Amino acid sequence: MDVAGLIQAIGLLVRRVRAAAASHELSLTESGVMARLAKHGPATAADLARAEGMKPQSMAATIAALEERELVERTPHPTDRRQMNVALTDRGLAVRQSMRNAKHTWLAQAVSQLDKKEQETLFAAAEIIQRLAEKE
Repeated sequence: MDVAGLIQAIGLLVRRVRAAAASHELSLTESGVMARLAKHGPATAADLARAEGMKPQSMAATIAALEERELVERTPHPTDRRQMNVALTDRGLAVRQSMRNAKHTWLAQAVSQLDKKEQETLFAAAEIIQRLAEKE
């Protein structure tokens, strides 16, 4: 396998894992925003737009869609009353956890179908991929 093959294989795996959680019908952007809020806590729309590499208007539409589904809520910023923070609701946290569980279950089942040596090779490769991903 060469670099192009590695990119294809990783891309296919990522698509399959995402498909496992597709029952929640969130866009990739919506999932990304929810993941960021889960990891880093409440943020302003401007902060989210910058972090996701989006225009503020596009982020506003994403937040509105999530808010309409009661997955996020806006609250006054603690130090700047002109701004609003966006945070996951309890429902948003539950949906996020459900998505993570679905992805984990699919991947665990797929890995369990490999023989022991393939599993060891896969997990060793995951460590290498992690190191590559963390390089700047």
